[in-house]
Amino acid sequence: MGFLLWILAVILVVSGIVAIVRKEYTWGLVLVVVGLLVGPGGVSIFT
Repeated sequence: MGFLLWILAVILVVSGIVAIVRKEYTWGLVLVVVGLLVGPGGVSIFT
């Protein structure tokens, strides 16, 4: 389960960075923050 959360977090953060590059700052920031919260190093919303 931890590995899947890590993969999900990476996808969210990369998507957030792509959104920021496309000048969608709010959406990009939300994706990065959610990615950091879901990741194993952050506070997982599933535990």
